[in-house]
Amino acid sequence: MKKYVFAVLAAGSLWGTMGFFSRSLSGIGIGPSGAILVRCAVAALFFAVTIALTDPAAFRVAPRDLWCFFGSGVCSLLFFTYCYFNAIELMSLSAAAILLYTAPAIVVLLSVPLFREKLSAGKLLALGLALLGCFLVSGLKSASALSLRGLLFGLGAGFGYALYSIFARCALDRGYKSNTVNLYSCLLAALGAGLLWGFSGPFGVMVSSGSALGLCLLAAVVTCYLPYLLYTYGLSGLETGRASILASVEPVVATLLGVFLYHEKLDLRSAAGILCVLGAVLLINRKAKKA
Repeated sequence: MKKYVFAVLAAGSLWGTMGFFSRSLSGIGIGPSGAILVRCAVAALFFAVTIALTDPAAFRVAPRDLWCFFGSGVCSLLFFTYCYFNAIELMSLSAAAILLYTAPAIVVLLSVPLFREKLSAGKLLALGLALLGCFLVSGLKSASALSLRGLLFGLGAGFGYALYSIFARCALDRGYKSNTVNLYSCLLAALGAGLLWGFSGPFGVMVSSGSALGLCLLAAVVTCYLPYLLYTYGLSGLETGRASILASVEPVVATLLGVFLYHEKLDLRSAAGILCVLGAVLLINRKAKKA
């Protein structure tokens, strides 16, 4: 059980760097749609190599199950990332994080009818702590200045983010390996982005210089390949709702990066939020051990 918990916590921590990489890519001329294409295409390549080296049989997918991968790739990964990157452009990172982390609540509620997961008092308490912590860490004041467009993108990001756990669970329950889910999710998200917004522009910027290439590869590995590798593996050994709550360490990591890298102040509100999220992680982990 510990290895699955650690995998999800590590995934959430890596996702905490997404805002930094999104703005860094924007700085070299790769906008939200281009960032999706670059991240997902490079990650898909890495997943394909991983499968080829470790388990070539994992490339096989039954046609009747393609809806699972379309859901995790297009309905979730493509939709969520596009909404989130646009939200980051329209509002502060903290405000975007507030809206993104409506996702654990959506996952927990959907997992009850879809996967017959129990809605226990402990899980509800952990969910409440995680949501409160995310609000405190991200900053409640920033939410008051949201535009309608920013609000819709932020809520869309949260909904799309939640759908990944749902569709990935459906694929895992059908016997697919975690890397199979990752490969086709990233591949379909990249294809969708390319068909909607074009392939040439982002890749042209990517290969324009060594620094641009390095940034794109690093962004793909750190914010897409590794976290989805870890999260989907963790999801294979944990309840969907528990995994989503554990991943709420993401805004905590983003806040701490701001403190250590950009010398942002860690006020009492943010510190209390971090403690709430860590409390939720400890609580849900204790419940998982008992189960």
